[in-house]
Amino acid sequence: QVQLVESGGGLVQPGGSLRLSCAASGSIFTAMDWYRQAPGKERELVAGITSSGRLNYTDSVKGRFTISRDRAKNTVNLQMNNLKPEDTAVYYCNARTITGIGYWGQGTQVTVSS
Repeated sequence: QVQLVESGGGLVQPGGSLRLSCAASGSIFTAMDWYRQAPGKERELVAGITSSGRLNYTDSVKGRFTISRDRAKNTVNLQMNNLKPEDTAVYYCNARTITGIGYWGQGTQVTVSS
């Protein structure tokens, strides 16, 4: 049974930082990604990391967000610095298995506000 457990969301002031974590279990995962969806907006890819270590970021978070993967713990992290109000969204973890099937976490709310 594949399970993705997310943590780290919350309320932070502009310029602050948060660290999201996603612990995946129940399969072997070749890639893990972070997506986000703001109210009235489409879900978008924020950052991703493959099993080979290749990184990918959307332009709006480059230089501010860092994705990393702890293979021993099967966990992907998203360090978010210099947060902006437009970063406010529900953040979702997605993990892809060796068969190409993706699994979603439950989502964690990130709110950036004064």
